[in-house]
Amino acid sequence: MRLRTILSHYSLRATAVVCTAILGLATVAVAGGLPGATALASATTAPRCTTSELVVWLNTRGSGTAGSTYYDLEFTNLSAHTCSIVGYPGVSALNFAGQQLGNAAGHDGEHASALITLASGAAQTGLEGFQTGNTATVVLQITDTGNYPPSTCGRVAAAGLRVYPPDQTASKVVPFPFVACSHRGPLFLHVESVQTGVLTD
Repeated sequence: MRLRTILSHYSLRATAVVCTAILGLATVAVAGGLPGATALASATTAPRCTTSELVVWLNTRGSGTAGSTYYDLEFTNLSAHTCSIVGYPGVSALNFAGQQLGNAAGHDGEHASALITLASGAAQTGLEGFQTGNTATVVLQITDTGNYPPSTCGRVAAAGLRVYPPDQTASKVVPFPFVACSHRGPLFLHVESVQTGVLTD
């Protein structure tokens, strides 16, 4: 009888230890301290869109105002999987030899940065496919370089734009002739953060 009592006593203690350990792990998981819980939460966010997964193109139907023209710079996901994009792209003017002209685009804080998820567009065809959640838009402002003194600007013909998608170190070139400043100083390009959207009229 004494042996059975001792065994029962140790059995109860072992059960209590196991229960305490389980409760402790549950508390850590709820608090976000368990690595598996963190990985599960982060798994719900699509990976960032890489430059190679995006088609970068310009809607050349610009909207003019006094001294500037605004264009939609589009980022279309044509990869086989969903990806996300947030923040500002890097944009600069290029000459025919691919060399940068003037300063890179400044940031316009018109809109707060927001994470945008782009669906896979690999199976879509035609411009209609760009309107099903796989394209993000950046508003690009090109200031009329005639607003700057010739000696400050050094007006030249640009052959296109070099565009770095947000958080990427690889770029793509978008052919688009316009008049740019060759000198560093005048900030003739500005971009807003990426927004959900597609072609605008």
